[in-house]
Amino acid sequence: MDSHAEETCELCGRSPLATTVHHLTPREEGGSSLPTARLCRACHRQLHALFTNRDLVTAGLTTLEALRQNPQMAAYLKWIRKQPPGAEPKLRKSRHVRGKR
Repeated sequence: MDSHAEETCELCGRSPLATTVHHLTPREEGGSSLPTARLCRACHRQLHALFTNRDLVTAGLTTLEALRQNPQMAAYLKWIRKQPPGAEPKLRKSRHVRGKR
């Protein structure tokens, strides 16, 4: 994953922090040349802890707006926005995701 310093996370809006490239449609689901978003490490990790790549496509979570409106992500975003930019919260993969791998 490509990292850049001093950017803003396109999902939570926190800055300045390092971001990574997130394929809005996962590459393994045909998203190699489709749009990407710059996400902070915390948001990127949380996203993949909650959903499998297949889930992201089948649930229609392939836009930033769809991700923000998802109840699980909305609750997380409400919390993470209150955290300092350098915060790297611990996370635990959901049972759903753990069972898929």
